[in-house]
Amino acid sequence: MAINLSNPRTLLFVPGNQPRMLEKSAGFSAQWLIPDLEDSVPQAEKTSARSIAAEHIPLLAKAGKFLLPRVNSLSSGLAEHDIAAIASKDIIGISIGKIGTVEDVNMIDQMLETAEKNADIPIGQITILPWIETAQGVINAYEICTASNRIRWAAFGAEDFSADMSISRTVDNREPVSGIGAEPGLAYPRSAVAVAARAAGVHALDTPYTRFRDPEGLKQEATLAKAIGYKGKLSIHPAQVETIESIFKPSSSEIERAKRVLDVASEAETAGRGSASLDGEMIDMPVILRARNVLRDAGLEN
Repeated sequence: MAINLSNPRTLLFVPGNQPRMLEKSAGFSAQWLIPDLEDSVPQAEKTSARSIAAEHIPLLAKAGKFLLPRVNSLSSGLAEHDIAAIASKDIIGISIGKIGTVEDVNMIDQMLETAEKNADIPIGQITILPWIETAQGVINAYEICTASNRIRWAAFGAEDFSADMSISRTVDNREPVSGIGAEPGLAYPRSAVAVAARAAGVHALDTPYTRFRDPEGLKQEATLAKAIGYKGKLSIHPAQVETIESIFKPSSSEIERAKRVLDVASEAETAGRGSASLDGEMIDMPVILRARNVLRDAGLEN
């Protein structure tokens, strides 16, 4: 499978030990799926989940899904066996949690190279989606994001970060920040991962919103994530997909505004003017770059 894909706005987790859920996910609206071998799978079912996920991966790929199975972390001792089981031409990459150092990435890279050779697929085809979800990972976020050409995406994991820092999440008691709900204890690491990913040219995905029956809370958290630079958000329930997609996809008004900005800028350049304005706003290079980014995120050429 050649990798020439738009970046995802959301990836939906599907438990890797549940055949019926995996089969059902073929019909979900979510195009990107994460068959999960880690947190959603009980310890006693880790081995069987590998076989179940590997069996369903070709079926999901045939249904047009883009797949990044989540394998168990390096510290679990299961990652290498997980990777060997699910490596195939039918996956876009793997997702793996608790990445703290460049050395972690190098180990995963080596495991993938071995698995690719055994699966007879091109070396380097399988990408890595690392989860940055520890204090060490946050401090090393930029180095992690630039550690391998396989890394095209990176995710911030709030649950494990909170556990690592021994702090409580306050999802039920969000403090307003500029009118948007936020968790003070996560403000720095969430921003740090987004900034590091941007500096590395990597697509940043925000942590899942665990209260899947709280659509308003999801909207608030996704809006905050977008405001600080995330380009998408992980989802744990099919009902979350549409909300996340709608927030991270540029709106029709944003797209129209971006096109007008670029038209005005082009007219000014043709006329030999060094500056331009639109609706009382000066159109300078930062405004032009933001307009181009809006069209890029919408999948439109400018």
